[in-house]
Amino acid sequence: MKKFARLFQIKTKTEVFLITYALGLGAAKRGEAYLMQYPGFGGKLLFLCCLGAVVVAAAKMLQAVELQQMFGVD
Repeated sequence: MKKFARLFQIKTKTEVFLITYALGLGAAKRGEAYLMQYPGFGGKLLFLCCLGAVVVAAAKMLQAVELQQMFGVD
């Protein structure tokens, strides 16, 4: 059961970067859909919001991994 639970834990910065890449691809794809659905400024704003959410999530994950490594919390 612990091996299965380990699949859902992020322990290293490399894992954070891989997850961020996947989130970024999905956000860019969703942003493209917004640009098609809402042409003009609204679509561009929604596109930037999608990508901004990924940047914020990546920063929080990196911060959590650094704290985890610093204090050795499992």
